[in-house]
Amino acid sequence: MNVPHGQDERYEKDGRYERDELYERLKTFEGRASSTAGVGKDLVNEPMIRHWCEAMGDANPAYDGPDAIAPPTMLQAWTMGGLSGHSARSGAYDELSGLLDGDGYTSIVATDCEQEYLRPLRPGDRITFRGVIESVSARKTTKLGTGYFITTRMDIWADGEPAGTHRFRVLKYAPAASRTPTRTPSRTSTRTPSRTPSRTPSRTPKAGRPRPVINRDNAGFWEGVDAHRLLIQRCGGCGELRFPWLPGCGGCGSPEWDTVEASGAGTVYSYVVMHHPPFPAFDPPYAVGLIELAEGVRMVSNVIGVPHDEVRIGMPVQLEFLRVDEELELPVFRPEGSMARSGSQARPEGEVAG
Repeated sequence: MNVPHGQDERYEKDGRYERDELYERLKTFEGRASSTAGVGKDLVNEPMIRHWCEAMGDANPAYDGPDAIAPPTMLQAWTMGGLSGHSARSGAYDELSGLLDGDGYTSIVATDCEQEYLRPLRPGDRITFRGVIESVSARKTTKLGTGYFITTRMDIWADGEPAGTHRFRVLKYAPAASRTPTRTPSRTSTRTPSRTPSRTPSRTPKAGRPRPVINRDNAGFWEGVDAHRLLIQRCGGCGELRFPWLPGCGGCGSPEWDTVEASGAGTVYSYVVMHHPPFPAFDPPYAVGLIELAEGVRMVSNVIGVPHDEVRIGMPVQLEFLRVDEELELPVFRPEGSMARSGSQARPEGEVAG
């Protein structure tokens, strides 16, 4: 929306610009603390660095050995409070969210984050941090609905020295009254690759499942899912397979690519069990796995058909497609032989794919 110069505090309605009194109130939150000053629960340490590198498949020698540093992208990890959180919390962000909720902007979606690295982090560093509400945008209209972008900034220190900055941006919005569904599946039945028996869950989820964000870079993947095919990109320059889908090759830079269909076989490379926070459409606890496909790439998806506390690293799994509602189907993974052991169908839990 193009707003006349100097009219940031107004919005368009019926061809006229009206004063946005809510925005004026939201702007007063800029500069207020989003969290009180905090201290990382752990010193920068080698075990967490190792676990991160193993999960990410990052074998950079700079992250190992006597002079190891932490991967820069772990910056936020050292500030996180875990399931118990941090004891001190600022009320300003909750007040800001409550103000938007009260005006009907009840939905929220994370849009992006930015990190700036000022110095390497090494084992033994003590992390301190402080968060601030950096900015609130004027009212914007998006495909999701109309709302306000909120940017928070976290400044991070290591042993008292500036170490980096983490900016996180969300959109608090009122959902559009009517939207065309993101995609309409071309199939109405649940089936799996030919070597895996079909399994169709019978339970209806309690609430609508979040929809994947589909754009020009990944639309082909979801078209494959509609046809019950798990497609992996293959670089047209160097032949390297990649997942998730990207517009170009990270190895050689070529924008040319085609696809290969995954066999459906894989193993659990890593996993987490989701307990908190609760979401209406999901039934915790449930297992979310990082699956290494037989073709060598990895993807995040659910591990179903087995109790969450029986999922193990290295467990062989097999692809199937799980319908979660009338409009959405997802690729998930089931341990090999789990149906034979249980003799019954597992109910869908917290389906994730990407």
